[in-house]
Amino acid sequence: MIRYERFTKRFGAITAVEGLDLAVGDGETLALIGPNGSGKTTTLKAALGLVRPTAGRVLVDGLDVSRDGRVTRARIGYLPQRLTFPDGMTAWEVLRFFARLRGVEPQLRLLERVDLLDAADRDVNGFSGGMRQRLGIAVALIGDPRVLVLDEPTASLDPSGALAVRDMVHAIRAEGTAVLLSSHDLAEVAALADRVGVFVGGRLGALGTPAELAHSLGIGVHAMIASAAGLESIYRRIAVSHPQLVA
Repeated sequence: MIRYERFTKRFGAITAVEGLDLAVGDGETLALIGPNGSGKTTTLKAALGLVRPTAGRVLVDGLDVSRDGRVTRARIGYLPQRLTFPDGMTAWEVLRFFARLRGVEPQLRLLERVDLLDAADRDVNGFSGGMRQRLGIAVALIGDPRVLVLDEPTASLDPSGALAVRDMVHAIRAEGTAVLLSSHDLAEVAALADRVGVFVGGRLGALGTPAELAHSLGIGVHAMIASAAGLESIYRRIAVSHPQLVA
């Protein structure tokens, strides 16, 4: 569904991402991890058409994002790390506002899907962090996108809010949606991801399921490997070979 083919992005003398080959399939969740400045956000924004490749290309559903941006954007839902909504609007008004921007009819069922139907007429300024994040997911699902791009989807949420968001992501993926996310939270990655990509200085330093990464690094594969502790072991082992991960 999403494919990066030798994707490279430079900002002047700085190379943000170099020669990236990566694909995310239908019904798959791929998580990108790595330090700040390693290329994760640039990679996400390239799928959205917000960053144009210096070299290579990015495809969504077989279409080149640079050439067919209007079509590809209609197939992608996006949840940014920092959510902002227009002041003084209710949840239903927010949904209607963004639906009009996307040129589709607003659907109250999206609020029901994220368990906000009872709060449809409440001012979003009074929402908790978890409620705002769930509303953000409802907005991202406008138009029934085939791809969902999530930037730190549970950042700053309490445990209950984080669990609710994770459950929603699992449900969305189960419907066949491709999910590409970036996160610093290894527990979140362990809970959500089918595969993990570790970015190192603008390059993909490692890619695979947690078990595959563990095997390639000589870490014992056991029940822990699907946990945050297992991913931490993988991350630390890669950091030994790539000190810039912990710089």
